Amino acid sequence: MRVLVAEDERDLAALLATGLRRAGFAVDTVHAGDAALERLAVDAYDVLVLDRDLPRLHGDDVARRLVAAGSPTRILMLTASSAVEDRVDGLDLGADDYLGKPFDFPELVSRVRALRRRSARPALPPLLVRDGLVMDTVRRTAVRDGRDLDLSPKEFSVLQLLLEADGAVVSAEELLERAWDAHADPFTGAVRVCMSKLRAKLGEPGLIRTVQGVGYLL
Repeated sequence: MRVLVAEDERDLAALLATGLRRAGFAVDTVHAGDAALERLAVDAYDVLVLDRDLPRLHGDDVARRLVAAGSPTRILMLTASSAVEDRVDGLDLGADDYLGKPFDFPELVSRVRALRRRSARPALPPLLVRDGLVMDTVRRTAVRDGRDLDLSPKEFSVLQLLLEADGAVVSAEELLERAWDAHADPFTGAVRVCMSKLRAKLGEPGLIRTVQGVGYLL
């Protein structure tokens, strides 16, 4: 759900972040290798989109340090070089996937989603089903009793987290951490507002239950 984009070209980083957010991910951006490691030490990310030629700390060194630390974050390495040797080097450093510039944005989104599924615990099926609710995490669709729910990307992400919890309570803090970016204000009531919209779209009988002082469950 959470993606960190490490790209020194600021315009490209902004475009990547905007596109990935539209695809339903919570995205933060940094523009140097040392900044990427600092952010990864503070926040948990499912996928790191890592430009290889970063300033201050090269992307290769970022990948090496993450692998050495046993980080669960998956790495999608980007580079302007299309040489086979560079792709092999990047994968040997510990990158999980490799994409040469220029690339088609739908392919980037597809690869990020694939890496996110690999990082989930345990390997989750593409279809999540519960109480007449069917979510296709690949096609990004959700229906209840045959009715299209027409969810926003954020609503989809939150509902997916509740479904993946398989009846366990998910705290508001965990939802905020995994479905929003690092700039989200924990005091804005964003989770509560999103839950209200989700409940309205899911309809009756209600599926989402609030456990007072603990969180939410489906």
